[in-house]
Amino acid sequence: MSGPDDPQVKYKRVLLKISGEALMGDQGYGLHPPTVSRIAAEVKTVHDLGVEICMVIGGGNIFRGLQGSAQGMERATADYMGMLATVMNALAMQAALEAQGIHTRVISAIPMDTVCEPYIRRRAVRHLEKKRVCIFAAGTGNPYFTTDTAATLRANEMGCEAIFKGTKVDGVYDKDPKKFPDAKRYDTVSYDEVLQKHLGVMDASAIALARDNNLPIIVFSLDEPGGFRGILAGSGTYTRVGG
Repeated sequence: MSGPDDPQVKYKRVLLKISGEALMGDQGYGLHPPTVSRIAAEVKTVHDLGVEICMVIGGGNIFRGLQGSAQGMERATADYMGMLATVMNALAMQAALEAQGIHTRVISAIPMDTVCEPYIRRRAVRHLEKKRVCIFAAGTGNPYFTTDTAATLRANEMGCEAIFKGTKVDGVYDKDPKKFPDAKRYDTVSYDEVLQKHLGVMDASAIALARDNNLPIIVFSLDEPGGFRGILAGSGTYTRVGG
């Protein structure tokens, strides 16, 4: 079995960011257990390489703060509800990963000791060193910040070498490839280009935080079987966002 010291493995510690919608499958709402299990199996293939993995999962399949705010709810309250949705998704992913035999910890920025651990940076780093998958839930613990920003923050705190952003398409395009057949995929794109061209990789604060800490973002298709492992082994199709 390959390990993190194997020259074929590109990164030793990574953060996987996926949207809550990725857990819906073909449903319009909520969790689709077979889809959660499929993503957990993808994570296991990378874990088996000896790579240390942490995750951040959005909550848009259950509740999105901005949508609640648009319907007249106070923004801070709506965002807190969205954070609680991410905890539900994290617990579902934990169950799926542990069914695959991977020790997993859900770590919440909002203390709720009955169901998960509070966020303590040094403890989380120790979990990673012990090859446990850490799922960071409840965003940053603050309203007005997205899970994209939370993912970039946690990746920096954990000393990750890259953020892997799993999406429905195999990289960053100059326009929507599902609507425009002539859309062009970037192999690499700079942080500033993403911001200037509004390429929609992550929100602006997340991109700026990654840029300031020179943290690369790898955008790839979560629907491509073996794609996550393939990129870590040096192959696959993806876009690298970097300096």
